[in-house]
Amino acid sequence: MQSIQENKMGINPIPTLVLSMSFPIMLSMMVQALYNVVDSIFLAQYSEAALTAVSLAFPMQNLLIAVAVGTSMGVNSLLARKLGAKDYVGAEKAANNGLTLSFFSWILFAIMGLFFSKVFFGFFTDDPTLLQMGTQYVTICFFFSLAIFIDITCERILQATGDTVRPMIIQSTGAIINIILDPILIFGLFGFPSLGVLGAAIATVIGQHVAALLAIYFVRKNKEVRIRARYFRLEKRTVIDIYAVGLPSIIMQAIGTVMTTSLNKLLISFGTAAVSVFGVYFRLQSFVFMPIFGLNSGMTPVMAFNYGAKRPKRMMATLRVGFIVSFIIMTTGFIIFILFPATLLSWFNASPEMLAIGKIALPRISLCFISAGICITLGALFQAVGDGYISMLISITRQLIFLLPIAYLLGHFLGLNALWYAFIIAESSALALSLIFFARVYRKRIKPLYAIIK
Repeated sequence: MQSIQENKMGINPIPTLVLSMSFPIMLSMMVQALYNVVDSIFLAQYSEAALTAVSLAFPMQNLLIAVAVGTSMGVNSLLARKLGAKDYVGAEKAANNGLTLSFFSWILFAIMGLFFSKVFFGFFTDDPTLLQMGTQYVTICFFFSLAIFIDITCERILQATGDTVRPMIIQSTGAIINIILDPILIFGLFGFPSLGVLGAAIATVIGQHVAALLAIYFVRKNKEVRIRARYFRLEKRTVIDIYAVGLPSIIMQAIGTVMTTSLNKLLISFGTAAVSVFGVYFRLQSFVFMPIFGLNSGMTPVMAFNYGAKRPKRMMATLRVGFIVSFIIMTTGFIIFILFPATLLSWFNASPEMLAIGKIALPRISLCFISAGICITLGALFQAVGDGYISMLISITRQLIFLLPIAYLLGHFLGLNALWYAFIIAESSALALSLIFFARVYRKRIKPLYAIIK
């Protein structure tokens, strides 16, 4: 390990480094977003009930993703900081402990899928069709979720070492397999039975398992961090450091589950079409937000590495590049949502009622895109320095303190069309809070590093 040369995150020019690390992740996340949209399009063609069932299942899926991504982000940040400080044993402990935590996370969600999915759907509806479709989908996805936990953790391990091309290959391979299998299993092509929502769930877990096997193969080929059985045993200090970043991220994304569950409960009082529109929005906005999350994933290890190496100028240069790229992406998404809402909805075989709701909802929600991009970019800095709790506090403020109460009040007193303005009000509050915390982090964490290098 001592013969390892200086990592590219410490020496390469920042603009090309950030773009070269982020672009493969952004591309793979775009493919993932394409899968989410295509999956919903196929289900909408199958039946509106199928689309509604999967839309209602989204909060539970989001909770699973929250734990997988949050834990892996903690691994990513700790591993990159250890590499920056040239603590290679600490880096390997972070990677291997992360894989062990993935296994325990899978056990938890497998139990949830088997015993709690029907209870969850019963919270929304007593429609037997929706109950059956939704329960089947969540049970299959949760019971076979070990693959997605392993896949995401391995991707973040690779990204922390500066390798973003292989994670792109991993995620794209899984998503493409999923897209190919979706119509075959949903509609029963080539002699297969028509399975509907169950077919979509099976296609999902097959794609995840292929991606996980590929991820394990690539991690074993990585030269900077190795899979070593002796580091699988959880070490208290390492686990604490992982969850210092990971737990706030999990809570932050889990709050999204509370938000979508509560909004679905509120929206279903306006009819199932409102729930379907909200589900369609989440899939469409993934085309805008997934690249920003990819940018975040590319920026975090760069800033974490240079934070560990005490190179503040490189950290701030990374942040500036992130702001520029996120502004371009979010502005483009905003323009598309404002100008073409009917076209976007038509992809999902939208009923006249869905079109009437969606042509108002999509442009109004998109007003929050640019401010959201700034918040996500600043979140990469908070995670890089180990202050992941900041993003959690911002998320709580945005979604629980502002979004849900305001959505309820606007919906209750002014109707469904006014409800959508809650998103821009909540996002504006999050932006203000993000800027306040950035000033604090800069003063306490980054500015002192300039004195060290003088």
